Amino acid sequence: MSTTKLPAVPEPLAAEVFDSHCHLDIMVGNRQASSGDPVALAAQAAQASVDGILREARSVGVTRLVTIGYDLPSSRWNAETAGLHADVYAGVAIHPNEAHASTPETLAEIEELARLPHVRAVGETGLDYYRDWASKDDQHASFRAHIEIAKRTGRALVIHDREAHDDVLRVLADQGAPDVVVFHSFSGDAEMAGRCAGAGYFMSFSGPVTYKNAGYLREAAAVAPKELMLVETDAPYLPPAPHRGKPNAPYLIPLTLRCLAEVKGMEPAGLAEAISANGETVFGAW
Repeated sequence: MSTTKLPAVPEPLAAEVFDSHCHLDIMVGNRQASSGDPVALAAQAAQASVDGILREARSVGVTRLVTIGYDLPSSRWNAETAGLHADVYAGVAIHPNEAHASTPETLAEIEELARLPHVRAVGETGLDYYRDWASKDDQHASFRAHIEIAKRTGRALVIHDREAHDDVLRVLADQGAPDVVVFHSFSGDAEMAGRCAGAGYFMSFSGPVTYKNAGYLREAAAVAPKELMLVETDAPYLPPAPHRGKPNAPYLIPLTLRCLAEVKGMEPAGLAEAISANGETVFGAW
């Protein structure tokens, strides 16, 4: 069991906001972290529960969250969990790193799950050129299939884009994007943010925007219109500064949001209100 100390609870926000992307199943230990990731293992060692995660998040003003699937078992679990909690929505998909598993049968079940009332997104899907766990051909085929599922079900498309910006945008243009597209854990620069804004795509910023060496992300956030911004944790991954290397959780959203507010020259409460409104546009009313 890891002895990694969990981050302290930050000062509560003055206005409510939500976490647009986390992985509850990994946080509570329902699914083992891939490759024995030490941060995720530390989160699991904390023996968290969904109720406990929600309670701690509410204590700082993070009142709702979206838990995201990355393969068929996680999509089933997250869909079921969202059905049990009024403050939780789910996304379902096959992650690009698992694209070899995007069989017709699997994709058919993903579409069936996506039609559930408490499932509000198809994702995370997309392209990942950082890892070679799945071939580019498999990733592109899976991504295109998920785009069509999002269009048929009327759900938001949540995109994992790692070192594949140009190809992700090209596939969206070629295939025809759904009405609502979200770039999860936005990793592009200001130029990429401008291209996404021009297309009307939402950009969800996570913990790395707070890192000292991530000035390009803050430049991107400065370019992103507040009407197209979301905030997320990707918990238990990508904790904000000063907690790099520790487990992330929805209760740490205030640290990322305050950084974004400073970049935008806004009060945190004002940005939280804008992001909450954006959340209803993306995921529907809670």
